[in-house]
Amino acid sequence: MKFNEKLLAMRKKQGLSQEELGMELQVSRQTISKWEAGQSYPDFQRLVMLSDYFGMSLDELVKDIDVQDVRDKNLTDEKVASIFCDIQNVKYTVGKWWKIICCVTLVVLIMMALSFVVHLMFPDIEWLWRTY
Repeated sequence: MKFNEKLLAMRKKQGLSQEELGMELQVSRQTISKWEAGQSYPDFQRLVMLSDYFGMSLDELVKDIDVQDVRDKNLTDEKVASIFCDIQNVKYTVGKWWKIICCVTLVVLIMMALSFVVHLMFPDIEWLWRTY
């Protein structure tokens, strides 16, 4: 029997809801649901708490866990976290460059507007408007 099936059977045998077991282990009902569905596995501290709660050794509790499956799920979680972090960094960098480009564009437009206003105010100053 796999860990998730064993956990589900032990919980039901004791007549506990997922929420009640979650409260005992200080995790959410959704976390218990994921463990029972085989979508994730508890950390070592929670495994110890589970073995104590159900009065069994860790070996009995986790005997049929596929270690490679646990590694694959952890690796996938790390990859997702890494990708999310990379996306956040790109968003920050793009946002920073966008602000710089907007500021430079604004400064150029202000200089052009000031130049136009000065030209309107002083159209007769030849040295100011001379082109080479």
